[in-house]
Amino acid sequence: MELTYHSINNLRTMEIIDINSGTKLGYMRDFKIDIENSKVVSIIIPSQKISWFGKNTDIEIPWDKIRKIGVDVILVEGEEYFIGKP
Repeated sequence: MELTYHSINNLRTMEIIDINSGTKLGYMRDFKIDIENSKVVSIIIPSQKISWFGKNTDIEIPWDKIRKIGVDVILVEGEEYFIGKP
């Protein structure tokens, strides 16, 4: 198995797509890291929905839901995080 490396800036330019529905979910805004275990815990995607007070609520997808990082897309199994998103 060949290892592939990506920079953070490169990951931010990749579109995130749900593999179950084919829905385009957006682009990664940030990610969480477990410093003690040196592991990425989750990626954060900005939500298109705005709350009552004008704040965007971010959506956090656990790293174990990422199925494939390709050349220009990130495939996730995240249908439960995006119910009702067009």
